[in-house]
Order: sequence, then C-alpha cells, then structure tokens
Amino acid sequence: MQRNGGGVGVGGQTWVLRRVRLTWLSFMLFFILVFFPLIAHYYLTTIDEAGGPDKRIFGPRPGGELCEAKHVQDLCRIRESVSEELLQLEAKRQELNGEIARLNLRIEACKRSIDSAKQDLLQLKNVISQTEHSYKELMAQNQPKLSLPVRLLPDKEDPGLPPPKSVRSCRLRSCFDYARCPLTSGFPVYVYDTSSYPWGNNLDPLVKQAFATSVKSNIYVTDNPSIACLYLVLVGEILESSPLPSPSELEKQLKALPYWRSDGHNHVLVHFSRKSMTQNFLYNVSTGRAAVAQSTFLEQQYREGFDLVVSPLVHALSEPNFLEVPPQVPVKRKYLFTFQGERVESLRSSLQEAPPQSFEEELEGDPPADYDDRIIGTLKAVQDSHLDQVLVEFTCKNPKPSLPTEWALCGEREDRLEVLKASTFALVIAPGDGQLVASAGCGMRLFEALEVGSIPVVLGDHSRLPYHQFIRWTEAAIIVPKPRVTELHFLLRSISDNDMLAIRRQGRFLWETYFSTSENVLNTILASIRTSIQVPAAPIKDEPAHEIPHKAGKLAGTDANLADNGDLDLGPVETEPPYASPRFLRNFTYTAADTYRAWNKAPGPFHLFPHTPLDPVLPSEAKFLGSGTGFRPIAGGSGGSGKEFQAALGGNVPREQFTVVMLTYEREEVLMNSLERLNGLPYLNKVVVVWNSPKPPSDDLLWPDIGLPIVVVRTEKNSLNNRFLPWDVVETEAVLSIDDDAHLRHDEIMFGFRVWREARDRIVGFPGRYHAWDVNHQSWLYNSNYSCELSMVLTGAAFFHKYYAYLYSYVMPQAIRDMVDEYINCEDIAMNFLVSHITRKPPIKVTSRWTFRCPGCPQALSHDDSHFHERHKCINFFVKVYGYMPLLYTQFRVDSVLFKTRLPHDKTKCFKFI
Repeated sequence: MQRNGGGVGVGGQTWVLRRVRLTWLSFMLFFILVFFPLIAHYYLTTIDEAGGPDKRIFGPRPGGELCEAKHVQDLCRIRESVSEELLQLEAKRQELNGEIARLNLRIEACKRSIDSAKQDLLQLKNVISQTEHSYKELMAQNQPKLSLPVRLLPDKEDPGLPPPKSVRSCRLRSCFDYARCPLTSGFPVYVYDTSSYPWGNNLDPLVKQAFATSVKSNIYVTDNPSIACLYLVLVGEILESSPLPSPSELEKQLKALPYWRSDGHNHVLVHFSRKSMTQNFLYNVSTGRAAVAQSTFLEQQYREGFDLVVSPLVHALSEPNFLEVPPQVPVKRKYLFTFQGERVESLRSSLQEAPPQSFEEELEGDPPADYDDRIIGTLKAVQDSHLDQVLVEFTCKNPKPSLPTEWALCGEREDRLEVLKASTFALVIAPGDGQLVASAGCGMRLFEALEVGSIPVVLGDHSRLPYHQFIRWTEAAIIVPKPRVTELHFLLRSISDNDMLAIRRQGRFLWETYFSTSENVLNTILASIRTSIQVPAAPIKDEPAHEIPHKAGKLAGTDANLADNGDLDLGPVETEPPYASPRFLRNFTYTAADTYRAWNKAPGPFHLFPHTPLDPVLPSEAKFLGSGTGFRPIAGGSGGSGKEFQAALGGNVPREQFTVVMLTYEREEVLMNSLERLNGLPYLNKVVVVWNSPKPPSDDLLWPDIGLPIVVVRTEKNSLNNRFLPWDVVETEAVLSIDDDAHLRHDEIMFGFRVWREARDRIVGFPGRYHAWDVNHQSWLYNSNYSCELSMVLTGAAFFHKYYAYLYSYVMPQAIRDMVDEYINCEDIAMNFLVSHITRKPPIKVTSRWTFRCPGCPQALSHDDSHFHERHKCINFFVKVYGYMPLLYTQFRVDSVLFKTRLPHDKTKCFKFI
C-alpha cells in the first residue's frame, strides 16, 4: 500500500516539474520574439540620431549615397536590371498584343472573303447551270419563238369566190373571202362614207353622227379600200319621214357600191335601231354574200352563223353616267319581278280563229295566238296571290309602236327605268310570232334591265339574243321556255342570293362592255366578225418610256442585313443578259380556242395581251417528258430544301425574272439608298424609276451601279397613276411595285416572288389593310390597324402581273383614275379593287411584316392627317363606280413551307427568317 502510494507521489512531482519547464521556456521564447526586436530598434534609432543626419543608417540619404553603401550596391544594380527588363517585357507584350489584334482582323477579313467567295462560286455555279440549261433548250428547240407577227395584206386583185347554192345558205365558209383576211393582216376595215350612196342622206342624224364618231376612234379602220379585210355600210336607221326604197331599188344601189364586187362578199350591212319599232327594210332584199348586222330578224331572213343580232343603240351620243346606275346590293328589291307592256295585235289573224291546240301540238309548232293570254293569266294570278310583291301591267297609256305579235314598251324610258330599279327580276316576253327570232323591242327591254341591274327573265327560248354566238346568256339572264310560265314564280323564288348577285354582276359586265355606248356597239360588231374568222385582236399598246439620261457612280455594296439568309444563296443573279418574259405566245389560241373566256370574262375580246396571268399550266410530268423548255425543277426534279431549293425556281411555270418599278418624287438621297439595297438581288431584270416630278434629277447626282439597268422614266405630269402605266421598258410579266422608302430584305423579296409565281392572278405583297363597315353611317372605312382579317395589300411593296397595268390604264373606268389624281392618293386601293373585281379573289399577304417604311426617311404623304379621310372617300366612290364592293376578306398569310419546322441537323430550311 505504501509502495503504491509512494509511486503515485513521485509521478506527480515529475509531472509538475515538466510543467514548470515548459512554462519557463515559453516565457523566454516570448521575451526573445517580442522584446528583443523592440530593444534592437530603439538602440539603432538612438545611434542613428546621435550620429547626425550625415551618419544615419536607416534614414533617407541625398542623391545616390544609399548605393554608396557597399552592402547595398549589389541590390541597386539588381533593381535597375530588373526594372529595365520589366520595361522591355512590357514593350514586347504591347507589341505582341498589337500583332495579335492585326492578325485577328486579317482572320476575320479572310473569313469574310472566303464566305463571299463561296457565295460567288455558288452563284457562278448556278449561272453556269442556267446557261447549260438554256443552251440545251436552244439546241433541242423545235418550236419557233413567236412575237407580234409580220403584217400580211391581201392582194389588190380580187379573184372572187365560187357562188353558193343559194343566198339563204350563206355561211362564212361559203360566202366570206378568207384570203382578204390573213391571220396576221391586222383586220383592216374600210367604212363607206354615208354620203357616197343614195339612201345615206335619209339616215337618222344621231345614228350617223354616233357611227362617224365611233369609226373615227376605231383602231381597225383604214382609208385604203384595196387592203381592207372588211367593208362596213351603214344602212339604218332611216328617218320615219323618209320614204323607204323598194327592195329591187335597194339591191341596185348596193350593187353600185364601188367595192361590192358583184356579190358583196366581205361586206357587212349595219342597221342601228334607236326605237322599238324599227324598219326591217332589208327583208325581201337580196344582200348577196354581204352579212347583215341588225336588231330585228325574221327566221327566213336570218342566216345562223353569218348574220349578226346586235343590241339597239340607246345611248347614241351621250355617255352613261355610271354613278347614277343603282348599286347591285341589296340583292332583293321592292318587286320580285315586273312587266309593263301591251300586246300588239298579230297580223296572222287566222291563228286567232283556229281551234285550240293541245299542249303537245303547241310544242311541235309555233305557239298559238292565245298563248300570250295564258301568260297574262298566270302572271295576274301571281300578282293577286300577294305571296310576293310583283308589278304586271298589260295596258299602256302611251304604248310605243312595235312589231306585230310583240309586246309594246310602255311610257317614257325614264319611267320604265324607275320601275326596273325597284325590280329584282324584269320579264322580257318574246314575240308571239315564232318567225320573229329577234326584235328591237326585246333588245330594248334587255338593255334597260341590264343597265339598272334588274335580272332579265326571257320568256321564250326561241329568241336570238344579241351576239348569242359568243355571249353565254345563261350567266346573265334567266331563259325560260314559255310552257314553264306556270312554274316561273317558284323558279324565281328558289334562286339564292349568291346566284342572283353573280347573274347581276355578269349582266353589268355585258352592258358596260358591249351595249353601253355607240363605240362599244361598233367594237362588238367588229370583234364578232373578227373572232368568227379567227383573226387575233390588235395588240394592246405599251406606254412609251421617255428616259432621263443619268450617270452611274461607284459600285453599290450589299447591305448584309438586307441580304442575310444564313449560309444560303438566294438564287443566281441572272445578269448576262437579262431574261425577258416571252410575249404573244398565244396569239391564235387566245382568239380561236379561248373564245368563251375572252367574251364572257373581263376585259372582253377587244385587246390582244402579250401575256396574261390566266394562261394554262402544264401538268407536272410534262416538264420531264418533252415540254421542259425553260423549266428549272428543284434538284432536277428530285426536290429538296436549303441550297437545292435556292438554286432553282421550281414551281409550275418556266423560269422568269421580275422588274422593280419604283415611284419617286424629289427624294434623291432616299432613292439612291433604296437602289443600292437592290444590288445582288437574284432574278432581277431591271429597275424602272418613275420620276414623278417636273423637276429633273440633279446634274451631279451619281446613281449606284448595281450591275443591272436602271431606267429613269420621265412622266408628263405628277400622278400616282404613273405607277401602274404599262411601260414598254418593263419586259417581264412579274412587276414588283415598291416605294422609294420601302425597306425590304432580299430574302423577303425572293420569297414574295416565289409565292407570286404560284398565284399569278393576284396581288402578293407585304403590308396588309382591310375595309371595315361603318354601322353608324352605313358606308365603308379604310383601316390599317392590326387585324386577323385583311382585304388589301398595299402596292408600295407588292408583286402583280403586268396584265393588270394594262387594265388599270386602259380598261378601268376613267372616273377612278381621275379621283386618284384629284386626291393624290388611293392608287393602291384602286389596283386592289381592280384585281379583286377581275378575279373575285383576295390578295395574298406574305411574311409577318405589317409596315415597310424606312427609319429616318423624310415624311411621306401618308403621314398627313387628311390621308385616311381621303381613303375613306375613295373606297365609297369606287364602290359606286363598280356597283358593288369587289374586295374580299382573307384570314391567312403565307410563310415558307419549312418555317418553324424542326429539321434534322443535316437539313436546311428554305429561308432562315421566313
């Protein structure tokens, strides 16, 4: 126990001693580390101060005395050496940084050069490919390129024709001398002077004056009878106070005409009717091989396919006021149908005394005299039923003189028109005598109904309506056989509003085009004969461009922002040489094979166009099986995207280019910038600048060189209509109408061009607008707000076919162009009205762009406060002229096929941003 306790006591003492030692050592170490430096510092400082300022060791010394200390000299030398090396290294670093920057710039320049070279190489490959295609097509071509044909004229010596079996059997093939009218003759027409034949002095003065005025403005009339294809003789209307020549006397007078040539071949005897009771004094007159054009024919007199039923001459000298014509809507008017007339007693009185015939017997022969009594009874029953409001009157206070068995017109023309303006349908009852196949009275009723938009209902399918060989009257009138008169009421009530408006609109077209003026009537007579003998119409004229000389300056650069499409080329820049669209390829087929469309669709058969947007399209396989001239299928026909797509136009029509038409007015800097942005644009043929200012461009103005012709056209006056003149320097079907301050990227233009190629009959553009109905004022408003529905595309940035430039300038009513000049506004609205009226289709908007003005450009006319008020007025005025609102709404826009489509990594979209 003691040992153990002693052991413990010794161990505790040892542990205490160790703790003491450690504490002492720690204290000493602390003293040395803390107090020794303090004591040393104090000691040295004291010595330094005692030795004076010249003997200081640590204080500052003047000059280089510090380095004089031997033990510091080495350190000074090292410091100086290091400082010098550091300065050298810094200079070297800056030099290397500058070199690196220069090399980076060179690298970027090289990259751009490589990209540009790749683009140039790709374009060159495309141009080479296009050239190879063109060369192969030229070598394999076996069809000549047609253009306006050389005019061929007939021989002065007329060998004559073999006589037909009888004059009644005259047809064009037997009684018309085709040798005098070659296909390329131009259809020269010689018109006899009314004073050169005896009965000329007895003609109605109004008819003579209207005929002379129409002849003077006709493009086919020639003063040289030896080259004439056709000879016109005005034979009526004769004054009521003048005695009619006997048939034998009239035959002698006709044969005495200087170019009658014994039988009158290639002559047309024209008889204009201004009254319902017109003298058919050519009846029982042997006219030989001369055709007759008049409003009244008996069956034994009329030679089908040779003679011509024409419309009466209502407006002899006065022009119809289109603003007074009632609108085509509302569809249904006050009366369902109307008829006012008094039956003229028939000369065939024996029919009245004949016993009644059965219904089957009536169908086999001529209707009996009491057939009109059944019509009267049926129509009166409808009126008395009061199911619909109708107006039928079979007695007149002052009936107009009419032919036997015909229904006489009641009252004055103005009174009849007022009734027809309130009529949805207008009855035209054919004469009771089936031998009277055409009459001036029926023609007058038809004319008045069409004039005011009352749908004609012709009772009697045996009647020959004017120009029935070419006009499809079933699209403009309701033709009902007389035996169906009991079902007439039901039939008229069953017609839908859509059909009624379509019929009414077609009737308005026929009236405006063929019947409204004496000039139109004469043009229609000549067009009928010209179409029958298959001679093409005269080509419509181009507007001659009077160029303003200008000098080109520096080469224009390409704005990368305007031409950016990623790593894709937008197509070949076909500049060697510019490729014009083929012209007049359908001279003969448009006349001979497309007669229906030429006569029954606007603008009518009076002009030959170099090309139209309605030309037929080949089936897809034809371009690979013998008809591939001009076609550029994508990837040779295998299709594709990206580079394959951009390398060819593809589509359903051959390759082509487009022309930019840019209207400008004294904004030279803006114009130059816009022209520069067109540099490098693929498929561009040329740029036509319409200089709309009377002040010429500055003499020192340098125009950009964009590698293509820039034609500056001087205009006669400042008119926005000049934008749509069919300039002769525009040699392509596709026209890009663009304002001088419009900002469009190249890919946007190319996409719009490709879309237009698939919708050639429509306006394809960028900024959309629409017409809105003002409920309070019951009128139309022009609206430019963002909308999911549009009806117009502004032509400040739009593609259209040159065909519409012809229609705008030469066919569209002059009142519309006059209003555009009056307001210096609305030309784009007028073009949208025109195209929608012709096609009955809305325009096509492409891409999401809603505006296209450039930032910072001078203020345009559209920023004026009155701009929108004028456009409201324009829309409502244009509606009055057309008679209805032609604009149609659309709720879609067009983007690229692969837009927002996820593609594999090895595939490329058609366009990067569209």
